[in-house]
Amino acid sequence: MNKVISALIVALFATTTFAQTPAAKAEVKADAATSKAVVSEEKVGAKADIKVDKAEVKADKKKAAAHKDASNAKSKAHDKAAKAAPEDAVKMDAKADKVDAKADAKAAKVDVKADAKVATTKVEAAADKADAKTDTAKVKAEGKADVKAATTK
Repeated sequence: MNKVISALIVALFATTTFAQTPAAKAEVKADAATSKAVVSEEKVGAKADIKVDKAEVKADKKKAAAHKDASNAKSKAHDKAAKAAPEDAVKMDAKADKVDAKADAKAAKVDVKADAKVATTKVEAAADKADAKTDTAKVKAEGKADVKAATTK
């Protein structure tokens, strides 16, 4: 809060009659633009982080649901095999093992897909942050150039 107040005081002072030179005006304008750019960059970074966090939570939920479904399918198959008549026991055990493999494969596929989605989201977030950082650097450079041009007038 103190930084905001001091920035406002500096901005007010810089626009008074004490500092009406073109260089001072350009510097005030550059500082204001830089401040806006930095705030914007921080907002973009925060939004990107939130986006990644949400993607991770969503992926974890999908994985948990897939593993729960796999576990349920396995237990159902094994319960059915246990209740089978003795002459069908071997056949039902084989069928239960097949269900196990299929359920595990399905859960693994969901894991891979969810992890890929999180990775994609992280890459997008990093790109957004980099773009914002580039924009901030551009605004800073333009401000410096304006101040330098105003000083030479």
